[in-house]
Amino acid sequence: MIYLCLAHMSDDGAEQKYVKEAFDTNWVVPMGPNVNGFEQDLADFSNKKTDGEMLDRKVVCLSAGTAAVHLALLACGVQAGDEVCVQSFTFCASSHPITYLGAKPVFIDSERDTWNMDPELLEKAIVERKEATGKYPKAIIPVALYGMPYDCEKIMAVANKYGIPVIEDAAEGMGSRFDGQVLGTFGRFGVLSFNGNKMITTSGGGALICQNAEDANNVMWYATQARDAYPYYEHTAIGYNYRMSNVCAGIGRGQMTVLDAHIAHHKHVQGLYKQLLKDVQGVSLHEQPADPRYDSNFWLCAATLDADVKIVGQENAYKEVIKSAVGGAAGVIKAVESATTDCQPNDNVEALRVFMLAKKVECRPVWKPMHKQPVYADAVAYVNGVSEEIFKVGFCLPAGPYVTDEDVHYIVECIKEAIVK
Repeated sequence: MIYLCLAHMSDDGAEQKYVKEAFDTNWVVPMGPNVNGFEQDLADFSNKKTDGEMLDRKVVCLSAGTAAVHLALLACGVQAGDEVCVQSFTFCASSHPITYLGAKPVFIDSERDTWNMDPELLEKAIVERKEATGKYPKAIIPVALYGMPYDCEKIMAVANKYGIPVIEDAAEGMGSRFDGQVLGTFGRFGVLSFNGNKMITTSGGGALICQNAEDANNVMWYATQARDAYPYYEHTAIGYNYRMSNVCAGIGRGQMTVLDAHIAHHKHVQGLYKQLLKDVQGVSLHEQPADPRYDSNFWLCAATLDADVKIVGQENAYKEVIKSAVGGAAGVIKAVESATTDCQPNDNVEALRVFMLAKKVECRPVWKPMHKQPVYADAVAYVNGVSEEIFKVGFCLPAGPYVTDEDVHYIVECIKEAIVK
């Protein structure tokens, strides 16, 4: 089976070395030398711009990227009843933590070139929510969808104009850059994820890039149950058990040795797809803007399928209810009674997914926009139709470290075979 993206360990076993050290020294806890070392490795990577200039961001390792979003919101002062502007075209981990705090997401649709947050819609939302509620949104969360950089210049300009902090969700964009600067270092906070399918993994985990030591210390305090400096446990705030394990951090330290190679591989795979799909009518690869400031890691390679392209088996699309989650094990999946919803990929995109699965190739739909999710039916949304349009025609292709050139050739041949001439 050729999966979208699976973690790949270093060839020299660096991960095992650090994990062994954790066990040998009995540091099998949510803190320790590996955590400190991994935070420093991440800071060194994130702070280096391509022109040689060095930033001074601090990094806090956490149990998940979702935890990082949660603590960033908390550090920005988000409380119950507040509003937060968040990209709609994303995974639910970008918006769910807003609701953890009793706050309300305001969903912002995408611009067509990057598929990411539209800066003009963002400003419209900020102005109109101020008029409607009497106060500005408390934070802005743009997302590096599939690793593609958002327009950092315009989004930061809007945020600075109204004095609203930015929490960059770079969970999918680790190592992506805008104008030579690593994503996650532009806003007040930057979110990273080390889930098993990301650019590097700690089996599970995440991190928060902070602008300064004060913010980093505050986040770390909340992440360790918000304990005050007494010889006993004294709490003046509600904290969380969000720190990363020293064992997981050991895996991360080893993974840092292959991060650059992983990014280079993903870019290579994107280039190969571009070459092989250029003459396949009706299939369009999603590419970064021609503007040289954009430098995507191409975490996943995404494409679109024209609505008039016929696919083998299309007549059977959505005829049967799926019994488990697409993509394999994903915990407990709630059973559904209907095979369809009011917003879903076109029949030919679903048929292509099924066809490719039979060929042992994972080919998933793109993220369903959050403003079309039933759980957010009552949320405020500023839409232009872009994300809904892409959701109907978009799909993702394998791009991980285990995907070889031969795999890419095979995948493209399968796509050609799926198209009814």
